[in-house]
Amino acid sequence: MIQNRLEKNLKKLQPWAEKNQIEAYRIYDRDIPEFPFILDRYKDHFVVYDKSQKIDEEKNHLPHLLTAIKNIFNCDDTKIIVKRRQRQKGTEQYQKLDTKNEKIIIKENGVDLYVNLWDYLDTGLFLDHRPMRYQFLKKTKGQRFLNLFCYTATASVMAAKCGATTYSIDMSKNYLEWAQENFKLNQIPIKDHHFIEEDVLQLIDEAVNWPDFAASFDTIFLDPPTFSNSKSMKEDFEVETDQNHLISQVMKFLKPDGILYFSNNKRDFKLSEEISKNFRVKNITKDTIPVDFHDQKIHHCFEIKYIR
Repeated sequence: MIQNRLEKNLKKLQPWAEKNQIEAYRIYDRDIPEFPFILDRYKDHFVVYDKSQKIDEEKNHLPHLLTAIKNIFNCDDTKIIVKRRQRQKGTEQYQKLDTKNEKIIIKENGVDLYVNLWDYLDTGLFLDHRPMRYQFLKKTKGQRFLNLFCYTATASVMAAKCGATTYSIDMSKNYLEWAQENFKLNQIPIKDHHFIEEDVLQLIDEAVNWPDFAASFDTIFLDPPTFSNSKSMKEDFEVETDQNHLISQVMKFLKPDGILYFSNNKRDFKLSEEISKNFRVKNITKDTIPVDFHDQKIHHCFEIKYIR
């Protein structure tokens, strides 16, 4: 049963992926209730997220899925990475699971990116934001591009490939180093771009008077965590509770005719009435869910502009 479903999904997705030079995509997303797994392909490697609960333990179907992967792709255990993806809080999703310290290169829309499939719950590439990154790859030429909570700055790489000057901000030194590796991998001179190690939530209050930031960006990508309680932060953060201050401050960095793309992964997120009243907002979630994702609530995404 599971092998048939994988083959059916692959028949649909593989031609699309090859045409668009995409080597990282989702093949299976809990399509069958008895198989509560997510399967992501990264070139010739496969990451399985085990979403089963304790109630499922007696009917463990994971071995059937692993056998199907091996049969279809003619691979062995070294190419399959299994992770148990549970609800995460704060920075737990960034905690190390292993110390393999190995990265492989995949292509997305022809652009090379580093991923690490072993050491963290996530891989350095959020697959659900592929459509947004494609927009930055095609529509940011000559722009000033600000990427907040940038992670490994894959969105910045796309904007830089298009010809934008990018500013990538994250509080993790490790991820900013990874971001610079992504730039170098694509022969993008890092001296022409900016990598800033700061807590975004503090920076948005401090940088409103910086000449390089105040009303100076054409495009801003704001993709905060749902919740964060990092030791280096003064206060806990929750995206729905804190959205008014967050968005209002970030809008101060935008040019009068610029666009803020605000995204988050809280499944039941509701945009506040205050934001809808003060700015011109368009819900673009439907247009930003990738074709390989069955989960239509994987994220929420809004295009926010000044009212003119």
